[in-house]
Amino acid sequence: MDRLARVIALYLPQYHPTPENDAWWGRGFTEWRNVAKAKPLYPGHQQPKLPADLGYYDLRVAETRAAQADMARAHGIEAFCYYHYWFGGREMLERPFNEVLAAGDPDFPFCLCWANESWTGVWAGQPRQTLLEQVYPGPEDHAAHFEHLLPAFRDARYLRVDGKPVFFIYRPMQIAEREQFIAQWQDLARQAGLGGFYFIGVNHRQQPWDPRTAGFDGAVAHRLPDTRPWISRRDPARWLRYKMQAWRGWPTVHRYEEVMREPVVDHVPGADVFPTVFPNWDTTARHGTRGNVIEGCDPELFAGQVRRAVDMLRDRPLDKRLLIVKSWNEWAEGNYLEPDQVTGMGYLEALRREIVRAG
Repeated sequence: MDRLARVIALYLPQYHPTPENDAWWGRGFTEWRNVAKAKPLYPGHQQPKLPADLGYYDLRVAETRAAQADMARAHGIEAFCYYHYWFGGREMLERPFNEVLAAGDPDFPFCLCWANESWTGVWAGQPRQTLLEQVYPGPEDHAAHFEHLLPAFRDARYLRVDGKPVFFIYRPMQIAEREQFIAQWQDLARQAGLGGFYFIGVNHRQQPWDPRTAGFDGAVAHRLPDTRPWISRRDPARWLRYKMQAWRGWPTVHRYEEVMREPVVDHVPGADVFPTVFPNWDTTARHGTRGNVIEGCDPELFAGQVRRAVDMLRDRPLDKRLLIVKSWNEWAEGNYLEPDQVTGMGYLEALRREIVRAG
């Protein structure tokens, strides 16, 4: 398959019960519980968002993981980027990826994104409750973290840029000693014969971030529109609309054409920055009226966003034409490519049309 870009879809490994979630939220909890009970919160609000072809799957099932990989491959996706959780020696939600690694199946490329942030009760509507605190004990823990993941980095399926394993860090600015962490892992990777890492940091702030200032090789931006009060000086009608939504007890509702027509990307001269595209967004299954909704999402508008992202990458060598899709399966954020009961395979088909060369 001849692709115009290297599409990486972010992958949430949550959909299976764990002892911790059983203790926190009740036996058998997964985010499907939040997805299924979601309700419309204003006129015309499309909730719940329910899966179609793959159903309410369990990621412990190998056939489910194989079906996801087959679906992704058929629609132009090169790799899944699995969220990885490491809390000073303690892993969470590791079973699906560990089984993919151990079994050698599915034979589909992957990389990892260290989702280095504390866990709160956000998945069950209690964002102020800290369940697991993200900690950085120092060099000894960094070395243990590297050694734990070394079998993955050595796997032939692991995604590479410039011949190096790609490793995303979700909150790079939260690592106080980030330059030392990067240097230590680069040394460990070279000693292990990997040739080093290609580190990509995720920027959540409204201001562009130059990844080179912290020793990173590249950056992606994952952010929603800025709704701070000073937006009133730039767009008073939009600000008033947000205020009326809050007064009515609605979530914050954005319009696709205002906030998501273009890919999300930082413009930093000379730096490797990669665009992110969002097929859809609605966090009310997780956050209720505190959520954010992007109204008017549909596959054709998403296709335009992908097309503009491909245009941004056109002059780069293929190895560095990374296009990030957020996300493959964040169902409780209303943010997914997988087929649902309204659009079917529409988002996947739109992606394929824009990524795969005709003929």
